[in-house]
Amino acid sequence: MNQSKLLGILLIAIGAVLGLIGAAWAIGGSIETRGARILALFFVAILVAPLVGLGVFALQRGRAEAAEELHVKRQQKLLGMVMTQGRVQIAQAALELGLTRDQTRQLIYDLIAKQLFSGYVDWEDGVLFSAEAARLKSGQCPKCGGKLELAGKGLIKCPYCGTEIFLAEP
Repeated sequence: MNQSKLLGILLIAIGAVLGLIGAAWAIGGSIETRGARILALFFVAILVAPLVGLGVFALQRGRAEAAEELHVKRQQKLLGMVMTQGRVQIAQAALELGLTRDQTRQLIYDLIAKQLFSGYVDWEDGVLFSAEAARLKSGQCPKCGGKLELAGKGLIKCPYCGTEIFLAEP
């Protein structure tokens, strides 16, 4: 559990305990009139609300941090799979990562955007390849041998078979 989640739970718990103590004092204490009890409960709520509010905020922030950490771990695992195996079935990677095919595709594009992946993807056959940029200098598609065309920064696309080749800058 990360620190933000722990802090959030702690603040909510402190707020709840103080709220219960304050409510017990206001209702069962020496306050005799109904108006005074309502006023005491109001002041207890004013003291407790910021604690609970900050606790909820910290808890939500902790959940967001945990989601981002999971995303980074999945990126690391996918990159490790491709770099060690050289060729990975996208469907197999999706299963191992616990993602859908579209989420895995987005993960691949995220790695490309961060310039952490250099290789090519055959979307038709559903295969992700790790390839050294030096092997692609020939200007030929690694799948069909066709002449490659620059499609964007760091992206080369084969006009014949549609294979996309991504180059990370050194």
